[in-house]
Amino acid sequence: MTDHRSQALVVVAHGSHLNPDSSAPANEHADTVRASGAFDEVRTGFWKEEPSLREVLRTVEADEAYVVPLFISEGYFTEQVIPRELRLDGWDVSAWDSDGLSADSATLTAGDVEKTVHYCGPVGTHGSFTDVLVRRAESVTGDPDVGRDFGLAVVGHGTERNENSAKAIEYHADRIRERGRFEEVQALYMDEEPEVDDVTDYFESDDVVVVPLFVSDGFHTQEDIPEDMGLTDDYRTGYDVPAAVDGSRLWYAGAVGTESLTADVIIERAADAGADVGDAVERVRDSTAPEPADD
Repeated sequence: MTDHRSQALVVVAHGSHLNPDSSAPANEHADTVRASGAFDEVRTGFWKEEPSLREVLRTVEADEAYVVPLFISEGYFTEQVIPRELRLDGWDVSAWDSDGLSADSATLTAGDVEKTVHYCGPVGTHGSFTDVLVRRAESVTGDPDVGRDFGLAVVGHGTERNENSAKAIEYHADRIRERGRFEEVQALYMDEEPEVDDVTDYFESDDVVVVPLFVSDGFHTQEDIPEDMGLTDDYRTGYDVPAAVDGSRLWYAGAVGTESLTADVIIERAADAGADVGDAVERVRDSTAPEPADD
């Protein structure tokens, strides 16, 4: 009989002092993973909320912790803020040997708690996150087979904010395009061409699903993008889904990170770093699948 080294999952996210919805996806996905039984403990930690990144590892009792950033892309937070706040001894971004999309994991020690920490790349650059975008399109349309005669727009900030953010957008758009499921797939941006403001100019399809590549719903996804696309003149009055814009029907999905299948990607990140998760990936995929639509 072999000894079982206890393992914890720590989901880390940005959070917000101003937007209570910001931390909701992290907490909901943590609940889903917790219910799977794959880890002895599941914790959440935030940059702008409690429990804080600086304290979260002190709440972990397990021998090993798998830290998974609930972020879309590699950048300032995943490369500097999180490792610093977790006090990961010896951290250097070169440990990921990444091109901006390929961060996997690095095994380090959290100095003040003397725990082994497997620090993983962000969920948003994992290959399985492509499935989350497709699932988001299925969810907003209520059609598990959506794709035929539909366009799909993947929307993000653009390179002015974070060069790697644009890489993640293009990466997933390319992967979905290669599957041949949707008639058209286009990456669009808030800060640069091709701009989401002109979404209907980039599609011939009458129906277009628009999925923002953001973790949580906030100012950009709830206010900027709907108004920029012409779904509404004032986000406070709401808008239809689908909404008629310039002769097209736009199915606006909201932030992709709110999709429940994201929990599966979190588990896969930890599994890639060596966590023993059993069949949790398959079970979470099944448990987060949308209910079949009534005929």
